[in-house]
Amino acid sequence: MPHFPIEKEEIKNNYIELINNENFFHLTKVLRVKIGETIEFIDKNQIVYLSKITEIKKNSLKAKIIEKTLNTRFLKTKLCLVQCILMSDAQNTAIANATQSGIKEIFSVFSDNVSVSESSVKNKIKKWEKIALENFKQCQRADLPKIHEISDLKTVLKNFKKENILIFAEKYENISLDESIKNINKNEKIAIVIGPEGGFSDNEFNYFKKENYKLISLGKMIYKAPNAITAAISNIITRIE
Repeated sequence: MPHFPIEKEEIKNNYIELINNENFFHLTKVLRVKIGETIEFIDKNQIVYLSKITEIKKNSLKAKIIEKTLNTRFLKTKLCLVQCILMSDAQNTAIANATQSGIKEIFSVFSDNVSVSESSVKNKIKKWEKIALENFKQCQRADLPKIHEISDLKTVLKNFKKENILIFAEKYENISLDESIKNINKNEKIAIVIGPEGGFSDNEFNYFKKENYKLISLGKMIYKAPNAITAAISNIITRIE
């Protein structure tokens, strides 16, 4: 059973009350919960409330809090995904995979070989936030990743310290993953950079080299971008978490 994010105002006298909102709809119309069933809710302080449903009305649901625990399903490291925007289904999978893997922030960016137009994705942020929320619930994460507004690759990279930028690029890798993390500052945000379906352009590789960014390989195999996200994050987590 997934857990559901709640606001402080929804906790009253050891009860949680949902009134005609998204969680109410999901629980009553999609999951079709019944009185007596137990549900987990989570607040912004990462406190989980194991609760038993005591009342279901036309527009509201009430559940009594049975137990409170602290959710520890989160990464200590501030891993951020800088993802060159993919075609629709692949992009949705990328957001889902990043959320399931524990990424703190997601930057969707345009690069030279991105094959979608700006007009086709300008209103996609809300959809991506919904995908992240669904995966947050299902995986029972303690923290919901932040989805940033769409930008371009070079602009976003300027937000990170150079030693904390890890660009996964099969074509011109210049450093091993183990070597790349030796000088990382774990107290600062770390950028995991994944290219689009067509990979990075020669101009972008020249820019990476000029800036002395770390170009890293995931090994001998070539991954589709959504899978590269999972592989990159997993490899980094096992080394620095």
